[in-house]
Amino acid sequence: MTRAIILMMDSFGIGGAPDAEKFGDAGADTFGHIVDRFPNLQIPNLVQLGLVKAANAASGGCRYLEADGKNASMPAKYGHCREISLAKDTTSGHWEMAGVPVVEPWGYFKPDYPSFPEELVAEICRKAGIPGILGNKAASGTVIIQELGEEHIKTGKPICYTSADSCFQIAAHEKYFGLNRLYDVCQAAFEAVKPYHIGRVIARPFEGEEAGEFVRTKNRHDYSVKPPRPTLLDVAKAAGRIVAAIGKISDIYAGCGVTDKILASGLEELWDKTLEAMRTIPDGSLIFTNFVDFDMLYGHRRNTEGYARALEYFDSRLPEFFALMREGDAAFITADHGNDPTMPGTDHTREQVPVLMFGPQVVPGDVGARQTYADIGQTAAEILGLRLDEGTSFLREGR
Repeated sequence: MTRAIILMMDSFGIGGAPDAEKFGDAGADTFGHIVDRFPNLQIPNLVQLGLVKAANAASGGCRYLEADGKNASMPAKYGHCREISLAKDTTSGHWEMAGVPVVEPWGYFKPDYPSFPEELVAEICRKAGIPGILGNKAASGTVIIQELGEEHIKTGKPICYTSADSCFQIAAHEKYFGLNRLYDVCQAAFEAVKPYHIGRVIARPFEGEEAGEFVRTKNRHDYSVKPPRPTLLDVAKAAGRIVAAIGKISDIYAGCGVTDKILASGLEELWDKTLEAMRTIPDGSLIFTNFVDFDMLYGHRRNTEGYARALEYFDSRLPEFFALMREGDAAFITADHGNDPTMPGTDHTREQVPVLMFGPQVVPGDVGARQTYADIGQTAAEILGLRLDEGTSFLREGR
């Protein structure tokens, strides 16, 4: 048997989404614009796997000079993929990739104050036993804790905010409010927002003593709605396979289909846990890692240089991954949406994503333009001897 491994570079779009204008993202190209700013970007392994070919085909906007691929250390297929889900958020991208496109629109809160209906706030306060909330608007999470952190500590009111995604986010101090209490408030909020068709309630714990010093901790937790139908993870688990969910994968799928939840945060730890899983997880398994830093630390914060350096670090760990691949293993590098750090605002961007598939026995080739992210899930399913309802496998394609 073989293993299927998905390395999700959260927000690593490559431009060219045909419906980008509908989302206000005309011209968005996360990879291409990073290359424009940093033309000497050092990502030789990603290039050899076909990233530049995929990006050029998706948007024609990438001007990264392609390295000679003759010495590629791992056979690879490459292509690009467009999203059919009616959103550009984390949940939609992940679910579609696993075979369940989001075809019913999410609910959203308005960006200006007050974002949340008065009756919703009252219900959350009653259920959670809190004296009120702060914030109540769309905001950057790292900014709003500096703005309201001190008042939060004094009043005991959690900081509640939203974004362009379908989410209700709650920030609270780990020491003065309490981590478990924050989780309890989020659970109450998760129940309260169900009639609004909101995708996620996100706990955002932080620490520090005063404005300018507050920092978010690694104890984030997402309360997500469950996928409406079985995903790749569910199908694999039902077949008796191990499904190792590394990072925030388990939260995104509301724990559905997960057999091994592996906590990790930060690129280094996420890579370390992924490599550990590669050493220990048996044949026939699915290993799925979300590398969230690209989105959380660099895309949303419009930090182009940080994004570039993170790409170089990610690339530098790939040879270790290659060395741990077994003969029948096949791995995918892809993304869930874009988050172009050169665009205005702080929201995700509607883009196509790369499809890089590689392994010792992978037949190299161009798999072209995929019409849905679900093609990735269907291909992974075929590798595992399984089948999904959505998507077309490209396992045997290439030209």
